[in-house]
Amino acid sequence: MPNRQVVPGVNHFDKDKATPGFTLFTPLGLPNTYVIDMNGKVVHSWDLPSDVGNYAYLLENGNLLVALRTKEGPQRLPAKGGHLVEYDWDGNIVWEHVDTGQHHDFRRLDNGNTIYAGWRLLTDEQAARVQGGQPGTEHEDGIYADTVIEVSPEGETVWEWFAGTDMDMEKWHIHPGLVRREYAHANTVAPANDGNIIVNQRYTCVMAIINKQTKEFDWALQDFEFGQQHDVQMLPNGNILFFANGAIPVGYHGPEVGSRVVELDPKTNEIVWEYLGDPPRSFFSWFISGCQRLPNGNTLICEGLWGRLFEVTPEKEIVWDYTSPFFVEYDHPAYKNSNVVFRCYRYAADSPQIQGRLGDPM
Repeated sequence: MPNRQVVPGVNHFDKDKATPGFTLFTPLGLPNTYVIDMNGKVVHSWDLPSDVGNYAYLLENGNLLVALRTKEGPQRLPAKGGHLVEYDWDGNIVWEHVDTGQHHDFRRLDNGNTIYAGWRLLTDEQAARVQGGQPGTEHEDGIYADTVIEVSPEGETVWEWFAGTDMDMEKWHIHPGLVRREYAHANTVAPANDGNIIVNQRYTCVMAIINKQTKEFDWALQDFEFGQQHDVQMLPNGNILFFANGAIPVGYHGPEVGSRVVELDPKTNEIVWEYLGDPPRSFFSWFISGCQRLPNGNTLICEGLWGRLFEVTPEKEIVWDYTSPFFVEYDHPAYKNSNVVFRCYRYAADSPQIQGRLGDPM
């Protein structure tokens, strides 16, 4: 994997404009989650029993929720997790749930349940409905499709959505440059402001809000010009924020626009704010990556391919810039010699997640 020539650690920090706090991230391919201060110093970490199925984040109680990669379940599909675990601040397990088909994303809901993305194999009849993609690129098992599953603290499934039965697969086709191993490669499952569920699908380039009662899309947008997207989320104002990768599916070589972070009004589907690099291709990650709108209006961005985490103001000025120094040094099948990061999160020192345990972040 290519490596940008940068110095690991904090490369820029404007103390007057950056948002004070601690940043959490999990390097892909490594069994660790780190919390750093604004100067890039590791101030807390969790040592995990395996590498992760993409990321971890802090719950409101300060515990860490993570998906660990399991050997069981569907093989040769990206971002496989399988074992959801909640750790307390000291690394003790307080909750866990095993679903070997779990992948990519997972969230703790306000009611205490946990929702996550999973895979289920389509029947032959369902697979025949899948449109698009490169012919002959199906998985050796057939075509896997996304599920969204909600489980209680006791591990009981209380709600489920399945693309094979609840989605119009003929309407939302796979991009013609992509493979047909799975339909439709959900990389985001997140609660919306009204309790419904936001999903994002990389292979169909669809972002949508699932009505939990009807299981239909209340809103959906398929726009291949975003070059696929990640970390689709609803802001308090009802707008949608996401990382537009800018990937051309065949070969994943980015167009001249590079990547973008986009805030979109779902009522009109118009862009109300976006961040691009200067020049545009100086900011580009064809896969993974994410974003977080901070309380002061700044935006924290994870340019995942390069392990780069940085913060910009509404005026698009970079006020904090950090590159992960944690490289995979063993023979990992996907991430050897890389420092890639799926997502990152900023937490204030007095937030419910940090609870004042780490002192001054500055």
